[in-house]
Order: sequence, then structure tokens, then C-alpha cells
Amino acid sequence: MAYKIDDVFSALADQNRREILLMLSQNKMTVNAITQKFKISRPAVSKHLKVLLKTQLVVPQQKGRERHYQLNVEPLNEVREWLEFYDKFWDKKLQSLKNFVEKDR
Repeated sequence: MAYKIDDVFSALADQNRREILLMLSQNKMTVNAITQKFKISRPAVSKHLKVLLKTQLVVPQQKGRERHYQLNVEPLNEVREWLEFYDKFWDKKLQSLKNFVEKDR
């Protein structure tokens, strides 16, 4: 499945959402459990989760009356793959610079 990389970057642009993803990388959590870790309100946490749900960075799982959220790494894999190009690009540039500097010694 293709994820909209612009939407993923937009979701990752917010520090609170990145912190939520970090927490969910450790455990599944409910909205209440996530809210306890923040100084923001439950409605604010719910809004952040809505953005993360839209981008499929989190997936819900209903357990009885509670909804547990967990991290979905697939959209992050697309970001990683996109960034790999630039990683290789800069490796080549830095290697060229190193060769140039060492050549003059």
C-alpha cells in the first residue's frame, strides 16, 4: 500500500505526535494512558491521534470498551526509503571531499 509521504511528513512535523509514536513503539496504549504522559488535554491528544490515524501511522484495536493504539511502521518505511537516496548522495559527496582533501597532502 502506498502512503502519502507528504501527509506522513506533516504528521511527523509535530513534536507531540512524534512523542506519541515513540510511546506507541514501546506498547499499545489507550487515549487515557497517552494523555497521562502529556501536559495537554485529552481532546488535544485525540486530535493528534486523529492525524496519526489518517496517515496510518497508528492503528486502533478495540478491546472491550477501550480502544488501544499501536504504531504502524509501514508509512515510516516509505519515508526511510525516500531518505536513503539522500543518505547515499551525501555519502558520495563526503567521500569525494575526503578524497580531494587527502589528495593534496
